[in-house]
Amino acid sequence: MTQAYIDPDRQAWEIFKALPKDQPIHMLNLVRLRPTAEYPQGHPDHGKPLTGLDAYRAYGRTSGPVFKRVGGRQVWAGRPQVMVTGPQDAEQWDLAFIAEYPSAAAFIEMVRDPDYREHVKHRTAAVADSRLICLGHITPGETFGE
Repeated sequence: MTQAYIDPDRQAWEIFKALPKDQPIHMLNLVRLRPTAEYPQGHPDHGKPLTGLDAYRAYGRTSGPVFKRVGGRQVWAGRPQVMVTGPQDAEQWDLAFIAEYPSAAAFIEMVRDPDYREHVKHRTAAVADSRLICLGHITPGETFGE
């Protein structure tokens, strides 16, 4: 079985924190949901018959105000349909979206916010695997690769 990724690792987080803090960023999110949400014992939703999608939607609803307060906005969302190029088994995603932040500093502010830290427990319960890719802006050319 391949390794699942739920949270950033320390090395990647350190690289991210070193990015310029005053430029807009886009975060590509690829999310594979659990069939059943897995809340830890002691959480109010532990043992409830919630799907991963239910828990992820709870994450969106509860963390949304913090996301908006730091200037974040969702600029694209979709459901992946078929992996045209790439591994057919390991890289299957339920959700894909791009979130825009005014800066890397705004993203860091969000993830350090005490309310967000509480609400992200829904995401942890929901997600079986994920990828979060920080995208820097380039001005597109007339053709691919420019």
